[in-house]
Amino acid sequence: MPFAAINRHWERVINTMSEGMLIISQQGRILSVNRSFEEMTGYAAKEVAGRPCTLLACEACEMAINNLGDGWCKLFEPGQPEMRRCRCTIKKKDGTFFPALKNASVLRDEEGTVMGAVETLTDLSEIDRLDRKVEVLSRQLDENSGFGGIVGGSDPMKAVFAIIEKAALSDAPIIIFGESGTGKELVAKAIHEHGKRKDGPYMQLNCAALNEALLESELFGHVKGSFTGAFRDRAGRFEAADGGDLFLDEIGDIPLSIQIKLLRVLETRQFERVGENRPIETDVRIITATNRNLLELIDQKRFREDLYFRINVIPIHLPPVRQRKDDIPLLVNTFISRLALRTGKNIRGLTREALNCFMNYPWPGNVREMKSALEYAFTVVDREAIDIDHLPPQMLAQPSPVAAVATPRLADTGNSQRQELINALQATGGNQSQAARLLGVNRVTVWNRMRKYGIDLKREIRSSK
Repeated sequence: MPFAAINRHWERVINTMSEGMLIISQQGRILSVNRSFEEMTGYAAKEVAGRPCTLLACEACEMAINNLGDGWCKLFEPGQPEMRRCRCTIKKKDGTFFPALKNASVLRDEEGTVMGAVETLTDLSEIDRLDRKVEVLSRQLDENSGFGGIVGGSDPMKAVFAIIEKAALSDAPIIIFGESGTGKELVAKAIHEHGKRKDGPYMQLNCAALNEALLESELFGHVKGSFTGAFRDRAGRFEAADGGDLFLDEIGDIPLSIQIKLLRVLETRQFERVGENRPIETDVRIITATNRNLLELIDQKRFREDLYFRINVIPIHLPPVRQRKDDIPLLVNTFISRLALRTGKNIRGLTREALNCFMNYPWPGNVREMKSALEYAFTVVDREAIDIDHLPPQMLAQPSPVAAVATPRLADTGNSQRQELINALQATGGNQSQAARLLGVNRVTVWNRMRKYGIDLKREIRSSK
């Protein structure tokens, strides 16, 4: 095809490009753009024609602006490379930004005179999202502070993990004590997955969620016609869990009549379906959990003492969050990473003021409440760091014992920045990666600031104890 014919279709050619393209005059004015540019930025071609290319707010361009020479941009200065490539963020018409790879090349006429420049933009949003996903997954693989999906690196949690490992290898009944929201279900699941019965079934039942008749049917099953609505035979959880583990949550809420039948199963390894007299053999390891004081219930004649001793062979006590405050930064980072992955929001961490609030809040709902608080924050946050005004109202209503000495928000002054970094390092026990996430910066920035301000990590950690 002759060149002249190709030239007539030039506009169609550039509009088939997946990259955004713009032609810029030597004075920095946008002369034309293609369709991909319009789709990326939200600007119509007529809206940007004649306007300065600085409206895209590319930080790489801001660094290249030369206010001293005759040209407005270093790209046009003699001796500069004919083509530049950089990664930057581009501002869209709606005020939001997207990451982009930009290529810029000088345009010259046949005599070598500079006429302007052509730039192409590649949207890196999806690549950035995948990078963050890889970062989260890598972080989860790298972090050894946890066990079976349970997050924690504090001494109380290390003690819990040690008990779980030993208890998992036993067939003895296990009971998990802990306040609501401490993660009793996760512990039960970890016991199953690390135990001898991991290849067998794992069944669970919340005993507080059902009335007496339904609970009996769920546990032991029933035969057709045994009660109104029993239209067919149905196997219960003991039958379904044969060869595996059965987790009974809220064991302190079961009625006395069911306690008697449960005790019989534990003693004889046999049970009967509702409406049937034929005993059924079962090989099930029982894991129970409660947030109640069973000894008080025994004194009140609401829980059988013989059942208590049957299920309380290997007790595991889960500490509430207020007794494992060293884990709060790790919990926060873990949940933020998971929420960022799930929502696609680029949230890097908490401001220092928000972290102070997390550290001093009593967490009556424990880990479950913390997850809910961060989900709330993710819904209302409008920037990369969660600040105190993004937290649920009940957290802000709590008096902070360190409010008077809480570190102010990160300022431009060196002293404030230095103290901000020291506080983050102390809160994370000297873990520079976790401190970086709390401050919303990368690990290299933390390392550079430590050198810049002469921060002795060991000394600062000792002083915080």
